[in-house]
Amino acid sequence: MVVQAYILIQTDVGKAAEVAAAIAEVNGVTRAEDVTGPYDVIVRAEARNVDELGKLVLAKVQSVPGITRTLTCPVVHF
Repeated sequence: MVVQAYILIQTDVGKAAEVAAAIAEVNGVTRAEDVTGPYDVIVRAEARNVDELGKLVLAKVQSVPGITRTLTCPVVHF
């Protein structure tokens, strides 16, 4: 079983589409879309475990130019 999460991203003004396109190419990202509202991009990602998810967010997602803030929301199954 994999760990899945939504990553909510705020970007610099005018960078949402560029950021979404770049993140969509990251291994582990299953979907990345630019949206309106308090966040500019919403990403669906998956990893083998929580540690790998953390590495994905810190090393790959947050290194994309134009990102100002991320909020990671793990998916839970009750």
